[in-house]
Amino acid sequence: MGDLAVASLAGAVAVPLGLVIALLIRCTMGGPVIFRQTRTGRDGREFQILKFRTMRDRRFTEEEDAPRITRIGALLRKTSLDELPQLWNVARGDMGIIGPRPTLPEQVVHYSPRQRGRLAVRPGLTGWAQVSGRNSISWPERIDLDLWYIANRSLLLDLKILARTVKVLLRPQGITAAGGVNPGFPAPTELPVQRVVLPRQATASRLTTQPVRAVEEAS
Repeated sequence: MGDLAVASLAGAVAVPLGLVIALLIRCTMGGPVIFRQTRTGRDGREFQILKFRTMRDRRFTEEEDAPRITRIGALLRKTSLDELPQLWNVARGDMGIIGPRPTLPEQVVHYSPRQRGRLAVRPGLTGWAQVSGRNSISWPERIDLDLWYIANRSLLLDLKILARTVKVLLRPQGITAAGGVNPGFPAPTELPVQRVVLPRQATASRLTTQPVRAVEEAS
């Protein structure tokens, strides 16, 4: 209820601004104005997150993302105004005002059981990790901050996050990681495959606990 009230109040201010942004995007990049992407929300439920479009279409298949960000897109990202349409996600109940940022399903599948704890609450427009380094800190650090928030959340902490969000918006920091590229969630490193050459009558007791690819000794 509180999230809906805040979203409605913010929406009254955001709608005129959003219309101007939509017009600028339409004039410089064409349609669509809104970018949609599947994200994972509370309890693993997937939803379509909304953002203002900040990149033009690819000119060739292998073109990277960075050159596709337009000047208006860069400004929207720097000011976080590209996230404005997510007020609709809040109104729909997909997201709250404060909570862990929703991530891609292909990242969530790599979460450890402990890290999946960040799915216990609705994702938010801003959160403890967002005001504590954002994309300048590693994914494990961000998730630890999110888990700490979930364990310690209170009205006072939410108000503190809102105050720090205003400061971050006025003095943007940590929008992208070092080098201007935000790395994806690190997939767990697979255990190295141990190659063992066994005699024909070898017993299973010689195998270690690591994944083993048994290769019969050449006769």
